[in-house]
Parts: sequence; structure tokens; C-alpha cells
Amino acid sequence: MKTVLTMLLLMSALLPLQPAQAYGPTGHRVVAELASFHLSAKAKAGIRKIIGNETLAMIANWPDFIKSDTTGRYNHTSPWHYLDFPGHCSRAEFDRIMAEAKGENLYSQTQAMIAQLKNPKTTPGQQKFTLSFLVHMIGDMHMPLHVGRDEDIGGNKIQVSWFDRPTNLHRVWDEHLIDFQQYSYTEYAHILHRVLTPAHTQQIRSGSIADWMWESHVLSDKIYDRTRPGDKLSYRYNFLFVEDLNDQLQKGGVRLAKILNEIFA
Repeated sequence: MKTVLTMLLLMSALLPLQPAQAYGPTGHRVVAELASFHLSAKAKAGIRKIIGNETLAMIANWPDFIKSDTTGRYNHTSPWHYLDFPGHCSRAEFDRIMAEAKGENLYSQTQAMIAQLKNPKTTPGQQKFTLSFLVHMIGDMHMPLHVGRDEDIGGNKIQVSWFDRPTNLHRVWDEHLIDFQQYSYTEYAHILHRVLTPAHTQQIRSGSIADWMWESHVLSDKIYDRTRPGDKLSYRYNFLFVEDLNDQLQKGGVRLAKILNEIFA
């Protein structure tokens, strides 16, 4: 008994030193929650038939959670979360890479999920799987480093520190910047929603999925240009990028709602 108690105490003492995995899902939940404010009555009804009393925010992170499945059942979904491009490529090159990309990727599977949800032959189980992935992937495409560069795996190989804590550039954008705002996902979604004007909302809805991914890629170039390996990031970095962060979360939420409204029209 004493041995077990000692081990538990040691584990609890070490927990704060581990990476803050628990906050990673916040961004996806913000996008999903914000989208829920812009859904049509038909979309709400259609989504309710698929997930019942669950919310979009509740299913938004399932595509990341299944990465821990050791059976290999979901290994084929790993490439669905990203699509890499060369730095500072032209729009023409960007479009060519998307058109010629082999295998499944963020762009191709977003289109596939939309088609499956529109297909009346999709089974209820498939619908929930598909809806969860669509919600998640729209969030992913608005996180700039999910359309970043292949050579550093979307910033995962770029080692930096966040308030003197070792991390990498990808995680800064996936987690640390969002967590630094000190909001729950519901608070964050409400704050971003309240400042949206009808004109801005309409502007965000414009364009295609390819256009939205291009915007994110352009922002990724800005991030790469202003961040170097070994950089010590803190208050100044938040000052430089918090508006971009908020813009991307807003765009993700509004655009997710647009897609869902069209699917369930």
C-alpha cells in the first residue's frame, strides 16, 4: 500500500512537467461552438438526427482522439489533417499542387466528407464519423501550419520555447497561443461571435475551400518569416499574432456553418 501511495505521489508531482495535452482540443471546440451560432434551422435539425444531444464541440476532437487507437483501424486518416506546400509559392503553384496531390489529404477529404453527408445512402454510423471529421478538418485548414511546409512537418521540427518552456512551432499554434488567452472554449467562441458584424460575416463566407486554404498558407509564410528555430516566444509573439489567431478561429467557425447549412439545405 505504501509503495502504491508513493508512486501516486511521484506521478502527481511530475504531471505539471508534462506537455499540456489537455488544452490541445480548445481551438477545435472554439471553431465548432462558433459555427453553432450560425447554423440554419434545417442544419440544426439535420445535425441533431446524426449526433442527438451531442454538440459540434463535443465531436470536434474525435479525429485526434482516435490517433491513440492501437489497432491501426484509423491509421488511414492521418493524412486527412494536413496538406503541405513550398514556402512562398504562387497561387498557381498552390492550385497545381492541390490538383496533383496523390492520395488522401486535407483538401480531398474535406470534399469527400461533404459529398458523403449529402449522400442519402450514407448510414447513420458513417454520417457521425463523417460529420466529426468535417468539423475537425475545417478547423485544421484554418490552423496555418496544417497547410505549412513538408520539410519541417508543419513546424513540428522547429524547436522554440514558449515562456521558457521547450516546445515546437506547431504546438505554439495548436495549443499555446490559444491557451494564453485564458478563455474556456465557450467564452472564446462567444467573444469572437459578438464582434462579428453582418458585413464581416458575409465577407468571411465568400470564396471556395481552395481559397480558404490559400489564405491559411499565406499566413503560414508570415509565421515562418517571423519565427526562427531557438526563438524564445512570449508576450511579444502573442502581440504579433493574436489578431491573426482570432481571425482564423472566426473564419473557421463561420465557414464551417456555411458548409453545414449548404449540406442540410
